[in-house]
Order: sequence, then structure tokens, then C-alpha cells
Amino acid sequence: MSRSVLSLPPWITHALRAQRGPVPWAAVGRGALAAGPVLVAGMAVGRTALGVLAAIGAMLAGINDRPGSRRASVKRLGVPALAGAVGLVVGTAAGERVPPLALTVLLTGLGLVAGCVSAVGPVASAAGTQVLVAAALGAGMPVPEPGWARALAFLAGAAWLLALRLALPTPGALAGDFRFDGERAAVADVYDAIARLLDAVGTADARTRRFALTAALDHAQDALTGPRLRRWASSAAERRLHAQYAAALPLAEAATALAWAGDPVPARAAEGPRRLAAAVRDHAPTGPLPAPSRDAPGLRALDDALLHAAHTFDRDGGHRDLHTRRRTVRGLLHTAFGPGGREYGLRVALSFGAGAGTAQALHHSHWYGQHAHWYWMPATAVFLVKPDLGPLVSRVLCRAAGTVLGALLFAAFAAVLPRPEGLVALVAVCGALVPVATRHFAAQTAVVTVLVLALVMVGGEPQASVSRIAETLLACLIVLIAGHLPLPGRRGGQVRARLAAAGEAAGAYLRHVLDGSGGHGGSSSHSGSDGSGPADARHAAGGPDDRATRWTLRREAYRALAEARTAIALAAAELPALARHSAGTDEVAVLLERLVDTTTACAVHLDDTGRLTPHLTERLAEVLDELAARGERVGDHVPRSHPARRSAGPPSHSTRIHTGA
Repeated sequence: MSRSVLSLPPWITHALRAQRGPVPWAAVGRGALAAGPVLVAGMAVGRTALGVLAAIGAMLAGINDRPGSRRASVKRLGVPALAGAVGLVVGTAAGERVPPLALTVLLTGLGLVAGCVSAVGPVASAAGTQVLVAAALGAGMPVPEPGWARALAFLAGAAWLLALRLALPTPGALAGDFRFDGERAAVADVYDAIARLLDAVGTADARTRRFALTAALDHAQDALTGPRLRRWASSAAERRLHAQYAAALPLAEAATALAWAGDPVPARAAEGPRRLAAAVRDHAPTGPLPAPSRDAPGLRALDDALLHAAHTFDRDGGHRDLHTRRRTVRGLLHTAFGPGGREYGLRVALSFGAGAGTAQALHHSHWYGQHAHWYWMPATAVFLVKPDLGPLVSRVLCRAAGTVLGALLFAAFAAVLPRPEGLVALVAVCGALVPVATRHFAAQTAVVTVLVLALVMVGGEPQASVSRIAETLLACLIVLIAGHLPLPGRRGGQVRARLAAAGEAAGAYLRHVLDGSGGHGGSSSHSGSDGSGPADARHAAGGPDDRATRWTLRREAYRALAEARTAIALAAAELPALARHSAGTDEVAVLLERLVDTTTACAVHLDDTGRLTPHLTERLAEVLDELAARGERVGDHVPRSHPARRSAGPPSHSTRIHTGA
């Protein structure tokens, strides 16, 4: 039998795929100490209902408790928790004062706003999810306490997990300043990713390794740019980490240029970045670096970057630029309420509103029997409609399977466990399993289902496994219908929005390299963003300020491309009726990647000689012509702001690439 016959469609294979990696034991420990203890605290003071809400807040924070720095976790856990508290207040007030039909309309409008805002980024998406889930809890879970008390209890649970995240050291990180173990690991991973890319130069794995380098740089950038009271890093350890991250950028640039050229490099080329990674991870000196090899512009740039990095590692670091730009309010609003945000917002509103309306209708018709809570269906619809959890059909299949498994497991546990002690222990165990279960949506659903059913039983509701299964299947049907309904505007708006952002970032990067990096010739050398480095660094192309801008634009271009690839991969794994709306976008993304990689090679060559070779000029012209042709075939999949025309010019840094439709 042929391989094509045995292969499964993408919408099935995605549902079977799970993330891999080591067990996050630190997160497991925090999960065990989060939901269970706050539930016990609420029971101890005679406020079991508030203890249940606090445990739910800790559980939702645990879902967002991902690897990274402590500083980044403040925003990743705190912002969604604040949004959830607001949702609880709004949902409680509306559930007490607004009739069912008006309540459905209100929740639908809240879903529209939260869905649009979710398109801004991962933290905004988590905040949008929690505000809707909490609103459904507030409106559909009768609790005697007022809304403000519910919100405070919810915040207390999330704050307790955040306090554990900030206070407890990561296992194995006690050798240095454990406050920055997440940042240190992220920066070390960048140097390791550079070494792996250099190992793969000239092989078929180079493209995959370049993707991994982009992911490592994105993660390190996020880990270092979390919220802070001061503008600059205040401790010497943190300043050193910032400087070590900044020193990795020219190394990453040189490695990318070498991978683009495809010529094999000496095996010792990867040893330098690997030793730098060990120095970061172990908080130790760099030690001897390999001898330089300077027979190509990329190798000369790599060696100069290594020397600069070694010089940086021996210093305090100073105030180093992390090469990020603050997003403007106008840009955020454009992302949220642009085509991609509007499409997502409408589908969230339809799913959440239909789930809330159906649940209320079943509740008031006494279909629930003695179960007075109707929050499960709209809350389930919120998780199902989120595209960052996978393609639509994959989410539905995983949610249905996970809920059935979780409900059956809980029914078995409820039959044998003592109450309430056994249920409290079950909550603690499930809290510990949440960080591991997030690797697959079905596993996460099963664990969360057991945890929530245990919580509501502790709160006084009888066993409700059968009704939860039925409500989940109804929510799956609602989201499937809402996900396939025709809406105003063109389908696939989120994919096109991400691709347009990638095209704009690629165009800005290319224009800066060709128009702003005027070369002066001479040797290649790298300086830091503050102008430090070898003595001849200031004579290199563009100067330190220009290089800082260039690295910022390069980071933005590669980050935007990574986001576009993720959106395209998710869209391609949908059912054919939905996947066809993003057909052709993957080819455009590949062309944009070639454009950004070629631009990086041009930047390195301009630093080295001050001129572009005919080969580089031809490669730029080739990819731009392909982008223009692709734009004519697939229309607005290719954004108007990316370079699509070129005017002929001499093969030097004066070559101009103009933008056009």
C-alpha cells in the first residue's frame, strides 16, 4: 500500500499530535501548591464558595504558567487574572439584574470585544479567554457572595500561584542568582541555537534550525522585556544578561548569512557559540574561543561577533538595548479591529452568545434538573473557539474526547473518595498535572474537567458528569456551526493579517539595509548597541545606531514571519472547506523568508565590503519578482506595503528596491 493511502488528513494528524519535552517539575510543584491550598483556606474560614473561585483562579493561572522568566510571568499570569476579575464582576452584576434575553445580548457583545482584543497577542488572547469564562461563571454560578468578593477571591487564587512563581527557585538553579534563571536559560538557548544552525549550514536541516533560532530569540526577548518599575535593568546580573543577549544578535545575523550562502563552514565555527552558551548557563567565564577563519564575509562577521561577545561577557554590561519597539495604541487598535481581529471577534461572539443563550434556555426549562449552574456550555465554547489552541476540528475532537474521559474518571473517583478530603486531594493532584497536560488539548481538557467537577462538588453541587458531557457536545456543535458560517468580508482574515504584517516588516528591513546602511568599505567588525566593541567598529557600515536599528528591524521581520507561519499551519490543518481560504499563503511566506534571509546576507556583505555583489543583487531581484508574480495570482495575500518592484542599479549598496502594489 502506498504511503499516500496510509497518510491521514491534516485535521486528524493535528488532533493526534502532542508537544514533547522534559517534565516541568517546577510548574508541577507550583500547581500542587496552588488550587488545593486555597480551596482548603476557603473551607477553613467557612467561605467554601469563595475558596472554589480562588481555586478556579489558580487553575486558570496554572494553564498560563509556561516556561520563561519571572518578570515575563507577571504579565503572562497577572493580566489575564485581572481580566478574569473584571469578567466576574460584570457577569455577577448582569446575572443578578438582567433578564435572560438581554443577558445573552450583553454576553455576545462582550464576546465580540474580547475576541477582537485576543488578536493582539498571546497575553491578550489569554485575557480575552479569562474575561469570558469568568463572566459566564459570574452569571451562571449562583453564589451568595457579591461580585466584588468573588473577584477578590479569584484574584487571590491567581496571585497565590504568581507569588509561588516569583518566590520558588527552579530546580538546579540555585548556583547563581535564581531570580534570573529563566532569563539565563533563554539567553543560553539562543547561543545553542546559533551553534546548531552553524552545524547545519549546507544541509537540508538549515532551514529548520533557522526557525529554531528565531523561536529562541523570540523567547529570550520576551523573557528579558517583562514589566519593570524602572526603565533599565537595576542589578548587575540582569544588565549582564541583557548585554549577553545583545551580543548574540550579530552572531545570529552572521550565522543566518552563512546558512543562506549554503557553503560548508569549518566544524570549529560552532564551538564559539556553544562555549558562550555554557558560560551563560553556568554563570562562568567563556574560556578560550576557537581560532578565527576569515575566508568569507559571513565567517569574518562571525569571528568579529565572537570577539565582541567575549569582550561583552567580561564586562558589567551597561544599559543594553533589547532591540524591541513599543507597540503604539494605534497599532494595537488596528490589529484588534482590523480584518483578522473582526473575523475572530465575530466568531467568538457567535459561539459565546449562542452557548450562553442555549444554556439559559435549557436551565429555565428545567432540563438541568437539580443543577442550578449553566456556565459550563458558554465557558466550553470560549475554549473551543480559540485558534491558538489548534485548528477548529482538532479542538472540537480533543475537547469532546477530553471531557468524556474526564467526566468518566471523576465519576469513578467520586464513587470511592471520601468527602470533602478526597475531593480536595483530587484538586491538588489535578493542579499538579495541569502543566504537563497542556502539551495536548485533550489531556488538558480531561484534567481540567476532573478538577472543576471536584470543585463544584465541594461547593455543594451533586455529581454532574453526565450533564457536563451533554453540554460539552452541544458546545462543540455550536462552535462547529459558528466556525463555518459565512461572515461579512473575506475568509482567512487572521492569516492574511499576519502575512501582511510579515510583508511590512520584511519591506522595512530591506529598505533600511539598502537605503540606510551606507558602507565605507574596509574590514568587518561588530559594535554593541551602545557603540562599544573593537576599536575599528565605528568605521564599519552604518555605525552603532544604524546597527541597533537594523537588528531591531530584523528581529521584527523574523518574529512576524514566525507568527505568520504559525497561523498558516493552523489554517492548513482545518477541514477543506476552511483550509481553501488560505490556499497559497504558505508559498508567499516561503518567499518572504527568502527575502529576509537574503536581506540579512546583504547586510553582512555590506558591512564587509560596502558593496553588493552581482550575485546578491540577482538573488534579491529574483525573490522580489517572484513575490510580485505571486501577488498577481493570489491577490491581497501579498501585502501592498512589501517591496514588489525594483529599479535597476549598479551592484553596490546604492541599489534601490522600491515598494509598489
